[in-house]
Amino acid sequence: MSMQRLIHILWPSFIVGGAAEALFFTLFDPMDLTLFGEPVSVGRTAVYSIGFFCFWGIAACSSALTCFFQRTSAEINRCPIPDPSERPPGCPKREDSNACCG
Repeated sequence: MSMQRLIHILWPSFIVGGAAEALFFTLFDPMDLTLFGEPVSVGRTAVYSIGFFCFWGIAACSSALTCFFQRTSAEINRCPIPDPSERPPGCPKREDSNACCG
């Protein structure tokens, strides 16, 4: 994965994670939250930090899926092996008579 694609995923998700955390904790007090029926026993700062990283992770997954689905058919269908003689049968760029589109 290129550094530019990683930045395209992490930077917008960071902003969305911060906005989601601000909105969520504006509506809910961290000390009123429960986990599996038990009150959360860590401090407010820890709850804010964990909440931010959870929101950031969810937003990063969304951004990564967007990048994944933006690939063109040429990127998806290209042969990963550079040497034409080692490419699997049926690969369009294989140097043999049985290759499709050849």
